[in-house]
Amino acid sequence: MIAFHFPPYQGGSGVHRTLKFCRYLPVFGWDPIILTATPNAYPATGEDQLAEIPQRVLVKRAFAVDTARHLSVRGNYPKFLAMPDRWASWWFAGVAAGLRLIRKQRPKCIWSTYPIATAHLIGLTLHRITRLPWVVDFRDTMTEENYPADPATWKVYRWIEQHAVEACSLAVFTAPGALTMYAQRYPRLPDNLWKVIPNGYDEEDFADMDILPHPAPASRRPLTLLHSGVLYASERNPDAFFTALSGLQRANCIVPGDLRIVLRGCGDDDSYRRKLAAFGIQDIVFIEKTIPYREALREMMTSDGLLVFQAGNCNQQIPAKIFEYFRTQKPILTLTDPSGDTAAVMRAAGIDSIVRLDSVEEIQAGLMKYVDQIRNGRASIPTSETLAKYSRKQGAKDLGGVLDVVQQA
Repeated sequence: MIAFHFPPYQGGSGVHRTLKFCRYLPVFGWDPIILTATPNAYPATGEDQLAEIPQRVLVKRAFAVDTARHLSVRGNYPKFLAMPDRWASWWFAGVAAGLRLIRKQRPKCIWSTYPIATAHLIGLTLHRITRLPWVVDFRDTMTEENYPADPATWKVYRWIEQHAVEACSLAVFTAPGALTMYAQRYPRLPDNLWKVIPNGYDEEDFADMDILPHPAPASRRPLTLLHSGVLYASERNPDAFFTALSGLQRANCIVPGDLRIVLRGCGDDDSYRRKLAAFGIQDIVFIEKTIPYREALREMMTSDGLLVFQAGNCNQQIPAKIFEYFRTQKPILTLTDPSGDTAAVMRAAGIDSIVRLDSVEEIQAGLMKYVDQIRNGRASIPTSETLAKYSRKQGAKDLGGVLDVVQQA
C-alpha cells in the first residue's frame, strides 16, 4: 500500500483512509505492507496516531524531501524538481524500497492512493516492473478542465492518470461523481474498472465519547458551531459566509456572546484572522490551531452544530470529515452546490440544512433557520442507516472484496 499520508503526518484527513484500511483489512484476509515517506517530508507531524498502526503491519519509510522547503533558495526552486508534486524525490527511494519489499514479502497486489501524484507514479513503476495487479485509489479526480491550474503540471498529471487507468486492474473513487467523470472520459475502458469506496468513520475512535457530559439546553446559552479542517481558498472559500455573518451582525440578528463559530485547523490562520477583522466579526468567529485527532473528535461531539464548506468546483468530491460528522449525531449546516455529491450524500443521510457556499442571502436565511432549529431541538441529524453504511470497517470489507477479485484475475 503506497501512501504518502500516514502517521506521523498531521494536517489533513487523508491519513485516516490508509490507516483504517491497514487496521481492518486483516479481518478480511489481507495483511497490508505500507510504503510511505520519511517524516521529514511532512509539513507537520504528531505522534498521537502512531499507536494506531497495528504491530503486525510492516511499515517502510522511503526517503523523501519537500522541494519547497528543502531545495529552495529564498523561496525559489526549479519547477522540474517539483513534478508531478513537491515530493517527486520520493519516487527514487520509493521504487527501490518497493522492489525490495516485493522480492522479500511476495505481495499479491499493489495499491496506491492520491492526492500525492508521486504515489501513483511509484505504483505505476512497480506494476510495470513486477506485473503485479495494481489498484489505483484515485479518491478524487486528478485532472479537470482547469485543475491543476498550471498547464505543465496539468500535462504531467494527465499523463499519470491516463497510464494509471490503462494499466490498473481497478480504479477506486470516494464519490460517484468522480467515477462518472472518469467513465465518460475513458469510454473505451470496461465499466467494471471503476468502483466507489467512500471514506467513513471508525467507531473505535469514538470510544467513551458518547458519555461526555451534556451541556445546558441550547436555548439557555451561547451556541458553538464548528468547522474542523482545512479551508482551501478555492475549494472551500468562506468569504460569502463571512459577508453573511457581517450583515447579520449589523442587523442585530446575531450578536457576540449568543453565537460562537470555531474554525479549527483551517490553515493560513493569520490571513483568516485579518479577514475576520476586516469583516468585523472577530468576536463571533475564532480561528483555532490544529489539535490531535481524538481531541478534534471530542470537540465535534461537544459542539452544538457542525459546518461543511464545499465549492461547486468540487461537485465530484465529498469531504472526508463528513462521515465523522455523521457519527457525532450533531446537526450539520452544509454550504455547497445543491447539485453536487456533497449535497446528495447529505440529503441521503436525512440532512436538509443545505445552502449555496457563494450565496450570501441563502447563507443568512439558512444559518438563522439552522440556529433556530438547534435552539428548539428540531434540527435534523444523520439517520442510523447512514452510520451503518459509512463505517471504516465496511470500507475495508469492500476493499478486501476488491482485492480478492483482482488477485484472482
